[in-house]
Amino acid sequence: MRKRTLSTLAGTAGLILALTACSGDGGAEPPVEEVDASDFAEGSTMASLAEAGTIRIGTKFDQPLFGLDDGTGNPQGFDVEIGKIIAGELGIEPGDIEWVLTESVNREPFIENGEVDIVIATYTINDTRKEVVSFAGPYYEAGQALLVPEGNPEGITGPEDLEGKPVCTVGGSTSEQNILEYGADVTALNGYADCLDPLRNGQVVALTTDNVILSGYVDQNPGEFQLVADEDDNPVLFTEEPYGIGLALDDTDFREWINDVLEASYEDGRWDAAWEATAGAVLPLPEAPAVDRY
Repeated sequence: MRKRTLSTLAGTAGLILALTACSGDGGAEPPVEEVDASDFAEGSTMASLAEAGTIRIGTKFDQPLFGLDDGTGNPQGFDVEIGKIIAGELGIEPGDIEWVLTESVNREPFIENGEVDIVIATYTINDTRKEVVSFAGPYYEAGQALLVPEGNPEGITGPEDLEGKPVCTVGGSTSEQNILEYGADVTALNGYADCLDPLRNGQVVALTTDNVILSGYVDQNPGEFQLVADEDDNPVLFTEEPYGIGLALDDTDFREWINDVLEASYEDGRWDAAWEATAGAVLPLPEAPAVDRY
């Protein structure tokens, strides 16, 4: 990977300004490097992708702020912008990325079967998943929260209040595993957006997943929903969810290369710009997490 050195504050400001300029599809467009397959180790995944001039990235299409279909079959959000940053370091233009609709239940199979090159899909790193896939990152730290109807009619204060109560989430997700530990009566659907109507209709008392995803639904549906919050009006978070980039289990060189790209994006403003162009419309800019080079 080429190293970037920004020698002046003016240079940094100029880079961020360029990154936050929106393209026709509504997303930030990070710079695309001029690279050749020979710039990478022979036989590496990076060389193969650079040679092909395209990359298949699995992401979600139903999650506001991180990965949401814009109505034309193209996802928009922070996960998508992270994918563009990685592709750009391989010399791949945004228009040459193949976005593959990926749900919680098929993230590992898609990687194992070679249907995607990487997965960037609000994908929590955990030890169980590390047995079958590898992770670069994390590139964001989320936390599981609870979405309830506006006014919180059930008076829910946290997951401890959900024992025996109907709660909706997505099957195969860490959110499902976590909420089951509190004795909730779980309805597991294919997508988090599928849980909104059951919540509206009173079939479930809460939807649970990561705070950033739920914040997107609050923003999209003003006056309908709210996050369960503490006395200071801060969302109640009951897990730590480090989002990683999933890839083939034994591809250590590719994992380390992606980690290098992430760290460079923290330093030169591309990560900040990606956030501000997407999730930053609703949420404050967080601190970039430390990459875990396990």
